[in-house]
Amino acid sequence: MTEASPAPPNLRRLGMFPLSAVLFPHAQIPLHVFEPRYRALVRDCLAGDARFGVVLIERGAEVGGGDQRMAVGTRAVITKAASLSDGRWLLAVQGDVRIRVGEWLADDPYPQAMIEEWSPRVDIVPATLLHRAEQSVRRARGLLSESGTSSAMPADTRFDEDLEVASWQICAEAPLNMMDAQRVLSAEGTAERLTMLVELTEALEQDLHRMLASG
Repeated sequence: MTEASPAPPNLRRLGMFPLSAVLFPHAQIPLHVFEPRYRALVRDCLAGDARFGVVLIERGAEVGGGDQRMAVGTRAVITKAASLSDGRWLLAVQGDVRIRVGEWLADDPYPQAMIEEWSPRVDIVPATLLHRAEQSVRRARGLLSESGTSSAMPADTRFDEDLEVASWQICAEAPLNMMDAQRVLSAEGTAERLTMLVELTEALEQDLHRMLASG
């Protein structure tokens, strides 16, 4: 009988929650947990390490399994949890750090993977790039509000003084579709991420201006 090869030392097992959404580090999202397998994941997290991985489902659905999952995601931390009488959970979770999946394990009793933390490349990022990204996101959100599609970003929204943290928070406020959000999450470093964010949101601005002008 051949023994299985040991996992690389930088990989660790983590319970996973594939979603039809992207979670950025330092961003917060609510979760309504109703599938039995993810109820089990929540119970295990609350009984020990409150962290699990979130990855975008590339193809398939959140419910029932059989989905295809992205290899880059975010480790999430449960910050609040409320159990309902029928076994469901309402959670508030916050993104911690980016992760890369080295190997998917069996979905028993819930999805699990061997993952590694993926720290961003250390960049020299000019404050002007961060400001440009923030302003572009604000303008795009404002135009979407004018079109009745979604709400504008509140004028008093402020971001962290730490540039790296602020860059993720701005990404979380951007009106990106799932695949563009995944591209931003997967950018190698902070400067690349912010540059991509500016390109995406400024292109959206142009489209929205044309749409609004045409009525």
